[in-house]
Amino acid sequence: MSSYVELWDVLDENGNKSGKIIKRGIPMAQGEYHLVVDVWIINDKGEFLISKRLPTKYPDPGKWNPVCGCAIAGETSIASALRETKEELGISLDIQKGRLLKRFICGSESIIDVWIFCQNIDINTVILQAEETDDVMWATAKTIKQMIGNNDFIHPKRVPYVDELFQSCGQGNE
Repeated sequence: MSSYVELWDVLDENGNKSGKIIKRGIPMAQGEYHLVVDVWIINDKGEFLISKRLPTKYPDPGKWNPVCGCAIAGETSIASALRETKEELGISLDIQKGRLLKRFICGSESIIDVWIFCQNIDINTVILQAEETDDVMWATAKTIKQMIGNNDFIHPKRVPYVDELFQSCGQGNE
């Protein structure tokens, strides 16, 4: 195990940096937030690249999800999205093929930025991060909705935007 200490910028409810930095795991005060990114990759077939969390990975052990992770102190949202995707799946995303879908507050401590990248990825080139993921697949919007309904995907409160995501990607009628 690494002795790396993850530091986060503390944000206000509007996502503005407060100037305060906090160590991951330290409780935040009311009205303080940290930035999390969800990264959805969609291919030309309209399928989304999702990965499965290790059975020991908290929260949501053994569940499927998009790439997701916390921004580290000093990091922008887009930089975090690119870094997390590279770390978790070994994929270098093309920044020109990405766009921010939305930002929302989740729970009492997280502001989540939802990114969409339209990029074809050869699934055979994915390099799973041994500490986080143990599988990857392309899935349709319909399959992901079924996974959410069957409790095979991360908790619905973490992805309340899926209908908006699928609609924005032309997959809303599945």
